[in-house]
Amino acid sequence: MTSLTLSVSKELKKMMDEHPEINWSEVARQSIIQKLTLLAKMDKLLEKSRLTEKDAIEIGRKVNAGIAKRMNLSE
Repeated sequence: MTSLTLSVSKELKKMMDEHPEINWSEVARQSIIQKLTLLAKMDKLLEKSRLTEKDAIEIGRKVNAGIAKRMNLSE
């Protein structure tokens, strides 16, 4: 098995140390597996998409502007 070194802040380490019963390596491993599973599903979903990254960014900006307007957050 390969090793991975992870850096965390002093504050996070202190909080983790308050729970020595938790196997933090396993928590990190499971989180990585979940993220990779999600990415694989997204890749499968988008494999035939003609939407470009530029298109997605533009749509995201329009959605954000619409939400801001609806919540009266726009300038």
